[in-house]
Amino acid sequence: MDLTGLTLRVTAARPHVLLATVPGGAAVRLAAERLLRARDWPQASTPAQADLLLVTGPGLPELRTALERLWRDMPAPRARVHARTADEVEAALDAGRALLVSPAVQYESAPPPAGAGGHGEGEHGAQERHEGDDQAPGHDGDGGGEGEAGRVDDAHGGPDGQHAPHDADHGTEAEHGDGRQAPDGQDADGHGDHGGHSGHGGHGGHGGGQTEMPGGLPMAEQGADRDGLTLDQLHLPLGPFLADWPAGLTARLVLQGDVVQRVDVDAPARPSDDAAAEAFWVQPWLRAASGEPVPVGEAVRRRAAAHLDSLGRLLAVAGWPAEAVRARRLRDDLLSGAPRAAVAPRLERFTRRVGRSRTLAWLTRGIGVVTAQTAREAGVGGPAARAGGDVTARYRQWLADIRHDLPRLEDSAPLEVAVEDSPRGPWSAEDPPSAALIALLPRLLEGAELAAARLVVASLDPDPEELVSRGEAEVARG
Repeated sequence: MDLTGLTLRVTAARPHVLLATVPGGAAVRLAAERLLRARDWPQASTPAQADLLLVTGPGLPELRTALERLWRDMPAPRARVHARTADEVEAALDAGRALLVSPAVQYESAPPPAGAGGHGEGEHGAQERHEGDDQAPGHDGDGGGEGEAGRVDDAHGGPDGQHAPHDADHGTEAEHGDGRQAPDGQDADGHGDHGGHSGHGGHGGHGGGQTEMPGGLPMAEQGADRDGLTLDQLHLPLGPFLADWPAGLTARLVLQGDVVQRVDVDAPARPSDDAAAEAFWVQPWLRAASGEPVPVGEAVRRRAAAHLDSLGRLLAVAGWPAEAVRARRLRDDLLSGAPRAAVAPRLERFTRRVGRSRTLAWLTRGIGVVTAQTAREAGVGGPAARAGGDVTARYRQWLADIRHDLPRLEDSAPLEVAVEDSPRGPWSAEDPPSAALIALLPRLLEGAELAAARLVVASLDPDPEELVSRGEAEVARG
């Protein structure tokens, strides 16, 4: 009996898919989420749960090493594909399934045994074959194997056939799945969910001089805490591929116990092709600013869908997956142009159920308070400024804005950029609203518990695409 073939066929029948979205890939991510629901393919929240890694969005050379770490931490059988546009998603998923069912491909792409001390074929074999040959057959100009619909990375996992060295920077759990609630209410390590957003350090991502254990695992350093005591410090990066996290954003935390002592936020990575970096959620405002006539109904529909996307992230982080899925279905209905009469009753039920949840309010109250004065000083506008409060106030403001926008979904009046806010605040190409939200993160996260930090970020939900779609992307470090 061919047990290997049987195992591969079972895996390929309903693979667990890990989405890795890069800035500029929001539209591709949305298409992938819709298709995965239609196929009933579950989404993985950590590399350990995944069979198929689907990279969504344009090529970003800056994030290649982070993607390599995700791939390295996926167990066999595994496959990796890249969809650069929404039209490529279906072909990429079909190609991934074909790779999963192939014994020859799986034999070559299998990771080396844990603790082997050396590198397996997947670590050095492809590197030796393609070293010094950036334009090897079957590879595109930025490292290859990812450009066309259905084109896949080589069986050895690297976008250019190469693997990152075991440098122990940026732990994979923190890059994508760490802190994401598993279906049984526990995280990937089997720990309690702590509200569905607990954070456990993976492999490092540490500052210079951090001591490491064998295998690249981090050891704590010592440093003075806020009370003047000398306590252990752990350096933990969150992002750029953390589940339910702003795409491409990396926040580097210094922890003492479970308390965040310091936060540095990296500038979001830029796509190699500026034309591919247009921000999805503010497209109506971009078009209107360029002089194109855009109806108000299209803009408020996109804004309501953006709020539902943000609510889906927050509800998933808070441990309410059923409502997170409901928010995403409503988001997709709005983006597909569903008439107001078809979505209004469901939106009303959703906003009422989430807005009245005592458990969610108890979980999020008093966390990440942004007063009106703080918002003004930081240049923050939009829902975060109008809410003038904690995480609870911000998600309730999203719900209120959705209810306010419902009657206007079919408004044909021309959009005035100076009058209608974009999803995250008044739109300005020179100073996009997400820049102020990202700059505010260190101030809100320092002193917070790690579990609360995930909720704070989800309640602000800055969009790095707004920054990388400009000629220059600058983010102030905390």
